[in-house]
Amino acid sequence: MRRIIHVRIFRGDEYYVAESSDIPLVTQGATLDELTQNLTEAIGLALEGEDLAELGFTEHPTIVATMEIDTPPVHAKA
Repeated sequence: MRRIIHVRIFRGDEYYVAESSDIPLVTQGATLDELTQNLTEAIGLALEGEDLAELGFTEHPTIVATMEIDTPPVHAKA
């Protein structure tokens, strides 16, 4: 049984976006705090009424998020 739901967070054109490859889920928020609230709610709604064991999850799965951060270009030294 998996105890973790993996989520990828990235900055879209206007909002922060979170998507999961473990369950069908995409949500967004104007701030990271709003995104976290929306993500928690969306996961709860996605799993509501589902048999977690049938989906391969434990009763209280953990959410692990990976955030992509844009970095400035790196210039090689000659």
